[in-house]
Amino acid sequence: MITAIRDAWIVTQDPNRNILKGDVVIENDIITSVGGRYGGSVDRDIDASGDVVMPGMINTHTHVAMAPLKGVCDDLAFPDFLNKVFKIDSDRTDHDLDMGTRLGCAEMMRGGTTTFVDLYYSEDVIAKATQDAGIRGVLCWCCLDEQFTTQKGNPLDNCKHFYETHKDKRKIIPGVGLQGVYVCGEETCVGAKEFADEKDIPLNFHLSETRGEVNDHKKKTGLRPVEWLDSIGALSPNMIAAHSAWLTMNEVRLMGAAGMSASLCAVSNMKLATGGVAPLPEFLQYGVNVTIGTDSNNTNNSLDMFSEMKILGLLHKSSRWDATVAPAQQLLDYCTINGAKAIGMSDKLGSIEKGKYADIVILDGKAPNMRPLLPDNIVANIAYSASSLNVKTVFCQGDMVVEDGRILTLDMPEVLDASEQIWKQLCLRE
Repeated sequence: MITAIRDAWIVTQDPNRNILKGDVVIENDIITSVGGRYGGSVDRDIDASGDVVMPGMINTHTHVAMAPLKGVCDDLAFPDFLNKVFKIDSDRTDHDLDMGTRLGCAEMMRGGTTTFVDLYYSEDVIAKATQDAGIRGVLCWCCLDEQFTTQKGNPLDNCKHFYETHKDKRKIIPGVGLQGVYVCGEETCVGAKEFADEKDIPLNFHLSETRGEVNDHKKKTGLRPVEWLDSIGALSPNMIAAHSAWLTMNEVRLMGAAGMSASLCAVSNMKLATGGVAPLPEFLQYGVNVTIGTDSNNTNNSLDMFSEMKILGLLHKSSRWDATVAPAQQLLDYCTINGAKAIGMSDKLGSIEKGKYADIVILDGKAPNMRPLLPDNIVANIAYSASSLNVKTVFCQGDMVVEDGRILTLDMPEVLDASEQIWKQLCLRE
């Protein structure tokens, strides 16, 4: 199957950040030509004249199955929020998780996200729904100490079993998760890190999200979370640390030395009023790979990476009193090539280059919010002007999953109806 996307502005995100005019050719699941006019035979032609072609975005921290829980726990103090979420979450069925995943995947696909990193339990259920949706899931099974879990058996053993049963499935990358140091002791943290390193797979975890988390851990161990993880040998380049809002410079240096990635979740942190702003300039200074995550639908409440990209940039400019912080090109990097690096797939994802997977998004370049549209302002338009509503067509590994704004892979009336029934069953009982 050969597809040609014709006459587009191509934001390649290649090493030189070239912006080209011309065609992108996909053969099966691989990009085979970028730029210029392709004269070979094709099976499918897509007229993208005046439109923008960009790499699919990579959301590096989600809890996708929570998508039906929008508006359930809004406007609550953080302890009350946690209590309500834990209560609802303990009552969820596999059907809830399946339909929640389908809804979350649909929202992400419609918003130009082609890969997401998930942290949850029952990732086997989430994997099936993700495969049906047709986008790529880096599914990190949540590990924590047995005394704190509702999982049957040992969570790390469950994670290892999930890896073995799903390591060869298309567009599914089984990973390791840690809930956080507040429920993960040394044995759990070291075991999770060692398994992730052994298999060379991503490890996603919550880190220093709140000041209380940090203070409690320091009282318990005498060390801040990153310092403690370093002291027990549990830092790794496979780690993607979500939130990372309450850190010292020493902790940032330790993360950089370990080759870690940070997934910044600005909207979630602001909405929950947990305070703290991730030390973005210092991450860059000391070599921490910066990426962007939305967190879940009940803390954000959307999975829209365009919105997340813009708000993250504005937060850091405002908090530093410096408009040069987080420029547009960096913001786009965080969502594409940096995300690919975080999940160990820089050779396959994150840019539109020959030989990489065809994870491609076509944006409506004729929409008023995208005009004027010139090579000099395309990246700024993507970072500051675009929205998920500009997404026309989406490919993930060569598969067209969205066409002209219509999701092709899921029974959307069924998913939408199920989401409302789930909301009523879980959230209207109190």
